[in-house]
Amino acid sequence: MSPKKLSLPTMNDWVAALIREHRVFGPQAKGDRFAYDLLGCAADLRLDHDVTILPPRKYLMPPTEVLITFTRSGKFESVMEGEPLVLFGVHPYDVAAIAQMDRYFTQDHADSHYLARRKKVTIVACDVQSASENVFAACMGTATVPDGFDVLLTLVGETYVVESRTAAGDALLALAGVLEDADAVSLGRREQLWMDAQKLLRRQNLRCRVEDLPGLLDRSYEHPAWRQKSELCFSCGSCVMVCPSCFCFDVQDEVGWDLVSGERRRQWDGCLLTQFACVAGGHNFRRLREERYRHRFYRKGKYLHDRCGFVACVGCGRCAAACTSGIASPVALYNSLLEDQ
Repeated sequence: MSPKKLSLPTMNDWVAALIREHRVFGPQAKGDRFAYDLLGCAADLRLDHDVTILPPRKYLMPPTEVLITFTRSGKFESVMEGEPLVLFGVHPYDVAAIAQMDRYFTQDHADSHYLARRKKVTIVACDVQSASENVFAACMGTATVPDGFDVLLTLVGETYVVESRTAAGDALLALAGVLEDADAVSLGRREQLWMDAQKLLRRQNLRCRVEDLPGLLDRSYEHPAWRQKSELCFSCGSCVMVCPSCFCFDVQDEVGWDLVSGERRRQWDGCLLTQFACVAGGHNFRRLREERYRHRFYRKGKYLHDRCGFVACVGCGRCAAACTSGIASPVALYNSLLEDQ
């Protein structure tokens, strides 16, 4: 569908129509922060949000979910949870992170539970209007995205330019009624906004290219920064739990009180947590904080790049905001490594 113009009143009417027809989750104000939540009315939607506390990945891979139910007799059944929903107002860097999850969970042995949820999610992306203080998405190439969404909204003055890219997006946009085609002026202003985003979303500046990060880490395994910074780490895992491109998990079997039935559950896990690398017999492959702290950056900047071809950081800055010790910022860490190159 060609780009259309959406006035602010029509925008509110469209969101209200979506809420009547679908389960719509979007950013809402929670005090002075923002969080995704179920929308009850169009007025609650805040597309001027800087960054949400948690990324929208929680709707694709919940903090905890049942994978299988089983009984003592040996019977078991896979559980495919999730209902159709619309994620509204997703920023480009979070769209990029979801695309990374899509790629990771379809490689090798595809994750059927993730894919079952993913197929039920329609994404309405929105270009960033307000930048958070820790954002560096422009450094990571995620200030804007060309795909990975069903509908894209871009505010230009007092009007949104809206563009559908999929059949699911067309179905959503049909609820807005007949819309006027975006004119050359509006499209030009959208192009200018995309260019401006390269500055707007560079509040923190990474002093190297994204493609240089795997090589930088390759040369820095014994760098003293790992120990120096990790001495302040509480091993709380906040940085990885709020990260849109951290999707490690643990799987546990839970037997019911009747000792007859049970569930196999998947739950979020993170490499900064003390027990993350523990195995049978009590051995911990990363017992020291320094080892866990270093692994986080290698997993994101090198290991997944070597395996999947992408650096697992989209520059949202959530980790830096969540870390009480001030040691989680990838920009600060990578720049400190560059100083000794």
